[in-house]
Amino acid sequence: MSELAPVTPASSLQTAAAEDKTLLIVDDDKPFLTRLSRAMEARGFVVTTADTVADGLAAISRTPPAFAVIDLRLADGTGLDVISQLKEKRPDSRGIILTGYGNIATAVTAVKLGAFDYLAKPADADEIYSALMATQHDKAQLPENPMSADRVRWEHIQRIYELCSRNVSETARRLNMHRRTLQRILAKRAPR
Repeated sequence: MSELAPVTPASSLQTAAAEDKTLLIVDDDKPFLTRLSRAMEARGFVVTTADTVADGLAAISRTPPAFAVIDLRLADGTGLDVISQLKEKRPDSRGIILTGYGNIATAVTAVKLGAFDYLAKPADADEIYSALMATQHDKAQLPENPMSADRVRWEHIQRIYELCSRNVSETARRLNMHRRTLQRILAKRAPR
């Protein structure tokens, strides 16, 4: 019977994650961390919390969870390090990156490192739960409000800035732009 219906590695990975309800939440906003932890426990998760990159990495080393909700910017580093370690230790895990500093470059990096989804703060427990439980098909939708050309330009500048390790001079050189002009652009809010 197993010859007729082989189990693919992807489906067995999804099954393992679906049956295991362990969740790691890494966020340095203590009130948010506490509220989200309680809300996820009420939804049936076994929650472990951490408020630094180091604590998140330590929790993953002890027991890699099936699910993770990780803030992008933490006091001691970036949540991308945590998501990368999680995918290395447990490839079937589903990690969501949260941030108040959303941009396309960071979203792309997060997904390349293994994040399943990327949510902008403030995100509530229902949105986070939906993102954790979503199937791949739920994500492929045409946006109702596509970005303006100004926003696309701003996102491109932000991407290069991140790739240059947030070095203004190097970013300006690569974009063939005056450093002061770049600094003015970076100081402004993202266009809509």
